[in-house]
Amino acid sequence: MRALVSAEALLEEGLEGLVLVDVQWSLSGSGGPPGRDLYEAAHLPGAHHVDLDAELAGPPGPGGRHPMPTGHAVQEALRRCGADNASCVVVYDQGPSYAAARAWWVMRHFGAQDVRVLDGGIAAWQRAGGRVTTEVPEPGAGTFEAGLDGELSVLDADGAARVARDGLLLDARAAERFRGETEPIDPVAGHVPGAVNLPTTTTAQPDGRFLPPPELRKLFSDNGVRDGVEVGVYCGSGVTAAHEVLALHEAGIEAALYVGSWSAWITDPTRPVATGD
Repeated sequence: MRALVSAEALLEEGLEGLVLVDVQWSLSGSGGPPGRDLYEAAHLPGAHHVDLDAELAGPPGPGGRHPMPTGHAVQEALRRCGADNASCVVVYDQGPSYAAARAWWVMRHFGAQDVRVLDGGIAAWQRAGGRVTTEVPEPGAGTFEAGLDGELSVLDADGAARVARDGLLLDARAAERFRGETEPIDPVAGHVPGAVNLPTTTTAQPDGRFLPPPELRKLFSDNGVRDGVEVGVYCGSGVTAAHEVLALHEAGIEAALYVGSWSAWITDPTRPVATGD
């Protein structure tokens, strides 16, 4: 089942019966306004805000800058939004869906059965003529139960090293970070030895929507994705890599996410670091 829903389709189908989750978010230090401020300025009618840093990730530490959250945190967030395990949840951010993809992955991992991403985020919704509001709904009373019965695979550092050696480990960061020429966020530059660089920006169109599935399949095939080859993805902290996992899903390819990503890899000085192409 495709995970993306277009703004046009959402307008046609209507918002009735959906659990709308706003995950507008700005990377710390990016200079943008906090996600809650973005939400309060404009959001889809009936949408509840979920904080990526506090509810879709655990505290920074050995597990990286955005490690796996607890099931309890995800459960409480989805209950506040009014969701149960079978709800149709639509998540979005301001575009191009980096935070929304992380929300999709986390929610599916903890057992949400039907999570969709508004392709292109609130920007696409407004371009299509969708209404926004500043009205904040009352907290919901959902019954979502977090478990580990989701369908999405997760990698730890040892798993990432194994996939880099025996399968295909994609690094979703910008090429200059992969090569180790610059590192604006983490204290060590470089990449996991054996990884292949495929920046997540290559999977999106200029307007923030994902490339169509045929173009995604060609892109991934051109970068080594083959039938029978295990695929994993990482980035700096497991956010933009989730966007690439979602792009792979839309192309019909299921990939595992190294949640801790580079920011977790480098917490152990015995792990090797590669530079260059």
